[in-house]
Amino acid sequence: MRRRPLPPVREESSQSKSWRSACDSDLAMYALVACVGALTYANSLAGEFVHDDIPAIVSNRDVNGANPVLSVFVNDFWGTPMSDPNSHKSYRPLTTLSFRLNYALCGLSAWWWHACNVVLHATCCALVLRAGAVLARLERPFAALAALLFAVHPVHTEAVAGVVGRADVLACVFFLSSLLLYHGCAGRHRVWASVVLAALSMLAKETGLTALLFNVAFDIYRSWTPVSRSSTAVKRRWRCDSVCGRSARALAALALLAAARLALLQGSLPAFSPQDNPPAFHPSLAIRLMTFCYLAAFNWWLLLCPWSLSHDWQMGSVPLVTSGWDPRNLMTCAALIAFLALAYRCFLDLEMQRHTPAVVGVLLLVLPYLPASNLLVTVGFVVAERVLYIPSVGSVLLTVYGVQLLWRRDVSCRRWLVLGVAVLVAGGVARTHLRNRDWRTRETLLRADLAVLPHNAKLHYNFANFLKDIEQQENAIKHYKEALKLWPSYASAHNNLGTLVVASGRAEHHFLQALKYNRDHVNAHYNLAKLYRKKNRIAESLKMLERCISLEPRFVQAYLELLLLTPQGDKRWILDKLLKLEPGNWEHYLLYGNWYKDRGLLPTSLEYYTRALRAALPRAARAPGAALRAACLALRAAGQWARVLQLLSRWHVSRGDGPGLARRLAAERAWRLRSELAGRAALYARPAHSAMTSTCLHHSQLEVSADSYQLKQRDNTVSRTVYHRGAEPNVAYTINKFSCQKSSEYKKSVSLSAQYKPTHNKSETGLKQKSCPLHKKKKMKDPEPFQQFVSDHLIKTY
Repeated sequence: MRRRPLPPVREESSQSKSWRSACDSDLAMYALVACVGALTYANSLAGEFVHDDIPAIVSNRDVNGANPVLSVFVNDFWGTPMSDPNSHKSYRPLTTLSFRLNYALCGLSAWWWHACNVVLHATCCALVLRAGAVLARLERPFAALAALLFAVHPVHTEAVAGVVGRADVLACVFFLSSLLLYHGCAGRHRVWASVVLAALSMLAKETGLTALLFNVAFDIYRSWTPVSRSSTAVKRRWRCDSVCGRSARALAALALLAAARLALLQGSLPAFSPQDNPPAFHPSLAIRLMTFCYLAAFNWWLLLCPWSLSHDWQMGSVPLVTSGWDPRNLMTCAALIAFLALAYRCFLDLEMQRHTPAVVGVLLLVLPYLPASNLLVTVGFVVAERVLYIPSVGSVLLTVYGVQLLWRRDVSCRRWLVLGVAVLVAGGVARTHLRNRDWRTRETLLRADLAVLPHNAKLHYNFANFLKDIEQQENAIKHYKEALKLWPSYASAHNNLGTLVVASGRAEHHFLQALKYNRDHVNAHYNLAKLYRKKNRIAESLKMLERCISLEPRFVQAYLELLLLTPQGDKRWILDKLLKLEPGNWEHYLLYGNWYKDRGLLPTSLEYYTRALRAALPRAARAPGAALRAACLALRAAGQWARVLQLLSRWHVSRGDGPGLARRLAAERAWRLRSELAGRAALYARPAHSAMTSTCLHHSQLEVSADSYQLKQRDNTVSRTVYHRGAEPNVAYTINKFSCQKSSEYKKSVSLSAQYKPTHNKSETGLKQKSCPLHKKKKMKDPEPFQQFVSDHLIKTY
C-alpha cells in the first residue's frame, strides 16, 4: 500500500517557520564564529605591552592624557606633530582615540587593552561570514568555514596580540561594514553611508581608503551584463540608482579623501632610512622591481602557509633579489601565473558571473595590499604581518571557494575534504595559540623571532637593548657586536654599544661611528656631550649640545645637560625652557627653586617648591620627596620651625592620612608647648635690671603638669573634627585655625608650683634681699638649644 500523504500545511506558516529557522541558524553561525575567534586569542590576554606598544601607548602623551584631546587630530600615531619633519606621517586619530578611551577607563592594565583587541577580532570574524554570504555569494556553510579560517589564521597574531595592531583590526571592521552597506543594503543614501564608513576606516589606518576602490570595481562587475540587469532581485535593488551615478559619487569621495590625506603630510613625506626598507633605496630600478615583486609573492605565501612568523622583517631578513637567476624568482613567477589565471578566469566569466567568490577574493587580496606593496609609495618596512589582516579575507575566500567547487564536483572526496578542513582549522588554532605565547613579554617575543631570523640585525639590536635594561651588560655587548657584524653601518647599535664600553675607552669611537653613518643622530650627539663634559672638554661638549638642540628642539635631556655647563647667572632661560617644554614635570620646578635658593631668594624658592609639590601630587605619593625636603630645609635654615610644621601638616592632610593625623597633631601641640616653655625659660634666665631685686629661678626648675596644659573647649572640638574627618577638604582650614592660635591661650595654662613662685618685692615676704645664685660672679649661660620634637621620619619617608 502506498503511504498516506501528510496533511497539507498552510504556506504562510511554513514560510514563517523557515524564516525563523534560517534566522536562528544564521545567529548560531555568527555566534559560533565570533566565539571561536575570541577563544583562539584568549591566551593573549595575559600579555604585556611589547614592541611598538611602548612608544605608541605607554609613552604617548596623546594616549595618557598629558596632551589635550584635540592634539590627537594634529599629531601622528606616535604623538609627534604632523608638521614636524621627523614625523612618521601615520595619521590614525580614530585608533589613538580608542587608546585614550582605554587609558581613561582602565589605565595601563594590559588585560583590558588586549580584551578590546579580541572583541574587535571577534566582530571582524562575524563580518567576514556576512561578507562571504552576501558579497562572495558562498553557500552558508562555506561562508562560515571562511570565517572560521579567518578567525584562527596565525598571521593575525601581530594585529590581535599586539595592542598597536588594533589599527588594522579597527580598520577592517569599518572596511567590511562599508562593503556590506554599499552592496548588501538598499536605500538612497547607502553610497554616502559607505563613504563615511570608508573614511572612518581610513582614520583607523590608511589602507581603509581602498574600500571605495573595491566598491567601485565590484559595482561595475555586478552591473556589467544584461543578464544581471534582467534579474528581478537586482532590478529591485538598483532601480533607484545607476552604476554611473554611484561610481561617480564614490570616486569623487575617494579623490577628496585622498587629497585630504595628502594635505595632512604638510609638504613633507615621511623620512625612512635604508635600514627600514633597503630595496626602496637601491639605485637599480630592476633590482627594486624584482625585490618588490618577490615580496608580494612572499606575503601571499605567508597567507597560505603562516609558519615562519616574525614581528620584524628588516635588516637582512629578506635579502635583495639582485639577479634574474635568483631561485626566489621562481616563487614570483608562480604567484604571478596564479594571479593571471584567476584574473583571466574572472574575465571570461564576466557575462555569466558564476565565479563571483573568485572575483571578490582577488579584489580583497590585491586592493588592500597595494598601499603596503612599495609599488605606489615607499613605506617604512619590508614585510609586516599586520598589514595582511584585511588581505587575508580575500585569501580565505579563494581557498574556501576551491573547497566548495571540489565538494560539488566529486562526492567521493568529501570525507577527505572534511578531514583536510578539520586539520587546517585545528592547525591554525594550535599555531595561533603558540604564537600568542610568544607575544606575552618582550623577552619571549625577541627570543622566538631570533630563532626564526638569526640573521636579522635589528632583532639582535632589540634583544641587546632588552639585556641592557635588565643589566646583563656582557650579553648585551655580544648582541650589539653581532648586529654590527650583520649590518656594519647600524648607527643606533654603535651609539648604544658606546654607552656600555665607557670604562674601556671605546665609547668615543662608537659615538663618532654613529655620527659617521648618521650625521643627524640625536642621541649620539647627546652622549658625546656628556662624555666630553666628564673629560672637562667643555667647548666640545657645548658644541655637541647645540647641535643636539638644533636637531631636536624639544630634547629635554639636552637642556638638563646644558644646565650643568651654564654659569649660575645664565641658567634662567634654560629653566624657563624646561618649564615650557614640560609644564607638568615637578623636577623642573624643583630645579628652579634650588636656583632661587642659591641666589638667596627664599620666598621665591619656596613658591617653586610649592609648585613642585602640586605638580607631583596627582602622580605619585613618593615622587615629591625631594621637593618637600628642600622646602623644609630652606625653612629650617631660616629658623621658621612653625612653617615647617605647617607645611608637613598640610602635606599629610593633602595625602589623606586620616588615621595618623591625630598623632601628628598631638605631636605638633606638644612641640608648640615645649617651644613656648623654652621661650619663657629664656626670658627668666636673662640678667635682671640693676635697679630691680628679684629671686630668679632656672628654667630646669619649672614643673609642668600634664593636666594643667589643656586647650580650650573650642580647640578640643577642632582637634576632634580633624581626627574624625581625616583628609576631608575642610581639614586644612581647621589645621590652619589651630596653628594660628595666639600664645596667650597657652599662657593661661602655665602654672608653677607654690614653692618655686618668684618674689620680686621684698616687702611682701619680709626676707632679706639676696642676689641670684645663678648670676653670681659669672655671666649667665645661654639655655641649651631646644631639640626638635618632631621625629625625622616625617621628612625622610619620601
